[in-house]
Amino acid sequence: MSVVEVDPSAVVQRLRVATNAHDIDAIVACFTPDYRNETPVHPERSFVGDEQVRRNWMQILAAIPDVSTEIVALVVSGNVVWTEWEHRGTRRDGTAHLMRGVVVFAVTAGLIASARFFLEPVDAAGGDVDAAVRGQVDVRRAS
Repeated sequence: MSVVEVDPSAVVQRLRVATNAHDIDAIVACFTPDYRNETPVHPERSFVGDEQVRRNWMQILAAIPDVSTEIVALVVSGNVVWTEWEHRGTRRDGTAHLMRGVVVFAVTAGLIASARFFLEPVDAAGGDVDAAVRGQVDVRRAS
């Protein structure tokens, strides 16, 4: 019996469709039970398991009932899918929700086994590049 290869990008597209349909079971079905999420910029947010995926998305869908996602760019290298995402919607309090960033997925047997997560809220009022660099290298902040 031959093993049918699954296009790794297909599961990521399935995740996008499930998310836009607000189908929590279909979202969770995209992940392995032992899914590993790494958040390098915020290591304390990393986790293991599809039940945390369920809890995260239940909160998101409850707080942003019209959330929609778009894959801005996608590149496949073996079983790794590099993606750039945009999430947008309106929170229940009426404020805008906008996140952008990169998620690098590893796909195994048609399911997402792990991800490196770099999706962040858009900071529209964060100042210009000079202020940002000063803020990052200001040694007085570290002391």
